Amino acid sequence: MTPSLTSPIVSGVRVSGGPLCKYIGKYRTQSEGLGYAPSMVLIHLRAVAKFDLWLRLRKQRLCDVNERVVGQFLDRLRVKRPGAFRSAITALRHLLRLLRNTGATQPRKEVRSPAGRLTDDYRMFLSNERGLDRATIYNYSRHIDRFLSERYGTGRVDLGDLQASEITAFVRREAPRFGRGQAAQVVTGLRSFLRFARYRGQIRVDLAAAVPCVANWALAGLPKGLPKGAVEQVLAHCNRSTVTGKRNYAILLLLARLGLRAGEIVAMRLEDMDWERAEITVRSKKGGGWARLPLPADVGKAIAEYLEGRPRSPYRNLFVRDYAPYTPFVASGPISVLVMKALKKAGVKSARTGAHVFRHTLATKMLKNGASLDEIGQVLRHKDPDTTAIYAKVDIEALRKLALPWPGGVR
Repeated sequence: MTPSLTSPIVSGVRVSGGPLCKYIGKYRTQSEGLGYAPSMVLIHLRAVAKFDLWLRLRKQRLCDVNERVVGQFLDRLRVKRPGAFRSAITALRHLLRLLRNTGATQPRKEVRSPAGRLTDDYRMFLSNERGLDRATIYNYSRHIDRFLSERYGTGRVDLGDLQASEITAFVRREAPRFGRGQAAQVVTGLRSFLRFARYRGQIRVDLAAAVPCVANWALAGLPKGLPKGAVEQVLAHCNRSTVTGKRNYAILLLLARLGLRAGEIVAMRLEDMDWERAEITVRSKKGGGWARLPLPADVGKAIAEYLEGRPRSPYRNLFVRDYAPYTPFVASGPISVLVMKALKKAGVKSARTGAHVFRHTLATKMLKNGASLDEIGQVLRHKDPDTTAIYAKVDIEALRKLALPWPGGVR
């Protein structure tokens, strides 16, 4: 499966003149744009050249290349050249994307079960008709995927035979698996889907009314921040000698100094930095959409140091992953994982280890330093004052003055 010595060289690799020959130059440009090191670009190009020869020997038409064809090649490569197999998987995944974007091969046709197609219709309804954002659509629809797959499997879906008892049983099984907030998502998503099904005429009874409630009282919890001095301890343990360490340090500072949400850091873009005015634009699904905040000197310095070594990436997101292709974070989960690892490295014990713990810590610190709840709400960009009111619970001294004496006890 190796091109002969008389084969032409295209973009630094010897090719067989198969159907992929004219796309190898574009492939190289794409790989370099994604930030792959020159040595890795060459490894990927060699995998593409092997695939090109395999297609030519099989007289395979380029328009018919898909996951199945690529899988057949990879199966053969795993046996013949196991050392080249792993890198070929990544190389051919990028190749398929290139071929589809240029129209050289057909778009992928995913076979979905009836339940899967119905959930896809529900997602489109939430997006087009209700205008919900991607995160909310995901949070609702993932529970519907589970509900429908458990009830109907891969067979025909007939919502007309649904019983209220089945809905109740599903909530009772699912809700205990999550915390209060996500358990409420199960209920809200299920009610939303059943209203959607009734709107489409797939059910005639208002089954949404049969969805049981879960306990999720407002302001019932207590905000849990980090112990005194823990924030500086975490920052001091960051390894700032590498690009990844500088990125993580900048992210932790944004969480600690400005109380940003993880999703706001994911959404942050290069153009959001106003260096002349020392301001930063924060994009958020909550609190009004966006806000312009002052950029503390240490935060600005940390971001600037990261940008000096930031991997070259075609994406405008401020923070990108630390391995090629240098794509942005697609969700807030990796930010919380980053925080969890930083706390562990610094030896900080905390009841909460997600990104939000820094937000709670900042609010608690402001309260102890004499800031009012209104001022805390402005810094955290709370849309509803009741959201900030929960921090009154951590002001023990102020609450002590309001406490009634226990009969027979000492106040």
